[in-house]
Amino acid sequence: VNHKYRKPEFLTRAVERRDGDLGENAGESFFPTSDTELSCEGVEIPTEPIMRIGHGWDIHRLAAKEEAGQGCVIGGVEIPDFDLGTIAHSDGDVLYHSATDALLGALGLPDIGQLFPDNDPRWRGADSEAFFDEAVRLMVKRGYRISNLDVTLILEKPRVAKHKPAMKDNVVRICKTIPARVNIKARTHEKLDSIGEGRALSCHTFVIMERV
Repeated sequence: VNHKYRKPEFLTRAVERRDGDLGENAGESFFPTSDTELSCEGVEIPTEPIMRIGHGWDIHRLAAKEEAGQGCVIGGVEIPDFDLGTIAHSDGDVLYHSATDALLGALGLPDIGQLFPDNDPRWRGADSEAFFDEAVRLMVKRGYRISNLDVTLILEKPRVAKHKPAMKDNVVRICKTIPARVNIKARTHEKLDSIGEGRALSCHTFVIMERV
């Protein structure tokens, strides 16, 4: 079952930002302002290389749905017949969160927590596609596209093998790319620590961007 995208309801009350919080419209303010910059040794270096590489990682606790206040969403897919939910300020989608940070990291931009702070009530229960979509928008605006995006889910449960095709479809759609450039893998944590005990789930994402 695909987790349908829904825009968060914006509140009129302003939220006081913590040190380091930037707001979701701040991405462009970190873009390079010139085509080249001088290194500390005085060498002129292009600010936009042909290729960029980024890594993102995310982890969330799992708990009874009554405690979590929601179900479990991974890669935009709401996992059916699973009795635990993800504890998070938003919907807690570890795949979308790690992919968002991978793209932001590749572009040299602030992380997801600075652009979408977890103390901002607008993002409570929000569909994480909003975060992922913003990272893609920034990538496109900088003149890049996905060369390869590689995802590794690490979780003891839920079992996701049958859901990976739908997750991949979602990632391909959001990234405006083709299936040949996206891969989604999953593995257990061999019963080790909180992930292996089924009390948490995590995800790593690596991305390579190419200049258009």
